[in-house]
Amino acid sequence: MVDNPAQDKSPRVRRNERLEAVVAAFETPLLRYAARLLRNTVMAQDVVQNAFIKLFRQWPEGMQADARLKAWLYRVTHNEAVDLIRAEERRRRHHDLRAADAAIGCPDGVHCDPQPDERVALVMRSLDTLSLPERQVILLRLQEGLSYAEIADVTGRSSGYVGTLLHQAVRKLAATIQKQEGV
Repeated sequence: MVDNPAQDKSPRVRRNERLEAVVAAFETPLLRYAARLLRNTVMAQDVVQNAFIKLFRQWPEGMQADARLKAWLYRVTHNEAVDLIRAEERRRRHHDLRAADAAIGCPDGVHCDPQPDERVALVMRSLDTLSLPERQVILLRLQEGLSYAEIADVTGRSSGYVGTLLHQAVRKLAATIQKQEGV
């Protein structure tokens, strides 16, 4: 009696082997195709990976690699690439629109108030000048929106002391930011 290795394997193992064979056969041509469409090898890898993930999810028992599978993989890769191109184009248009809006608000590009995001970033960079308790109460108040009583509960300090710490922290931050802005 001769053992047949194919019969010894579970259906799951045979399915995985067929999937690995498909990846080995089609990965390089699909990557080449996607990279040429996208003009970006990293994005092409993401597109091809997504195509294989869709295949793995839909691969029925007993399915074999054939010409229909090849056409399907190329179609899915193409669609994924087109979706990615469209998404990138939407992001680029949104970014350009935001940049144009910022330029309108500040025609000379020099004498403008910083945008809220820039102010937040400036404050966050200045937090290092505060002591740990001051930094803690500032973050709880400004980022988390907690009341003095809630901050007192979190920190274990009295609400009066929380107010004192906040006052000191705001004064230090204002002085630091004024120094950085050269005011």
